[in-house]
Amino acid sequence: MNPYILMTLAFGLGLGTLITLTSSHWLLAWMGLEMNTLAIIPLLAQHHHPRATEATTKYFLTQATAAAMLLFASTTNAWLSGQWEIQQMTHPLPTTIITLALALKIGLAPLHAWLPEVLQGLDLTAGLVLSTWQKIAPFALLLQINAPTPLMLISLSLLSILIGGWGGLNQNQLRKILAYSSIAHLGWMVLVLQFSPSLTLLTLSLYIIMTSSLFLSFKTNKTTTVNSLATSWAKTPTLTLLIPPILLSLGGLPPLTGFMPKWLILQELTKQDLALAATTAALSALLSLYFYLRLCYAMTLTMAPNTVTNTTPWRLPSTQLSLPLSISACLTISLLPLTPTILTMTTL
Repeated sequence: MNPYILMTLAFGLGLGTLITLTSSHWLLAWMGLEMNTLAIIPLLAQHHHPRATEATTKYFLTQATAAAMLLFASTTNAWLSGQWEIQQMTHPLPTTIITLALALKIGLAPLHAWLPEVLQGLDLTAGLVLSTWQKIAPFALLLQINAPTPLMLISLSLLSILIGGWGGLNQNQLRKILAYSSIAHLGWMVLVLQFSPSLTLLTLSLYIIMTSSLFLSFKTNKTTTVNSLATSWAKTPTLTLLIPPILLSLGGLPPLTGFMPKWLILQELTKQDLALAATTAALSALLSLYFYLRLCYAMTLTMAPNTVTNTTPWRLPSTQLSLPLSISACLTISLLPLTPTILTMTTL
């Protein structure tokens, strides 16, 4: 893609998110989301592959549906209450519709079916943008509205954690596994949204860091399937050593960074007398942990050639910048001891 066009699209993507983040009026927020969607579509379809085109079409249709729902609900709210302010949502009907529209935008279960299909059709760079940057604007809106009933968000989040764990169990494609991992992590964020918004923001930030490091690792390795992970030790031995801790951090094992948000969320749920929700979330997280361990096993404990026929790849020098991967991998592995400092900073 022409660098000037790429720069224009990246600027549009950033501007759309920024408009949504800074707006207090529903029409402006909707406009920011639309700019965001329109800017990312050429980035998703830039390879002109039939799968990329199909994924982009699916993405456009789901985002357009969610935007139409959001516009309809905000107009209904203005009609019922005379208010266009985002924080003045008083009527339960438009609030419920907007919550569901934003759940569809980010891919929260049961409105998640588009996410694995779309991510599977994209390359890893576009998938990284879709899994991280595109979650920021809808979450900014979710944080500002009050859910009509606490039960609704808790049900959506527990279903997401469960489906995110269950869906990834039988997958062979890394992008689909990352999509189900994303659904499960979104569930954890929404679970604590109404009790501690700062904790949701912390979880979102750490999710972006951990997912970025994993996407960049797979991009460096040029791997898109579980079977091709077995040959990564021949291509990048150091990275092969680094990826299992990143995966286990995403799974939420101590003493890695990914344990911090899960630990704090379970603690907050216990304070709110939601022991059943906390137990269900913790047990459902074991499903996700299983497929992360499966990836670790495929990468470190199986040797190529294995039972699956696989061509040994060329060891060509990588043209990718190693600094973003180094920084995100360090943060993914080593932030847990800084938990008290991070908590102090987020509760100021």
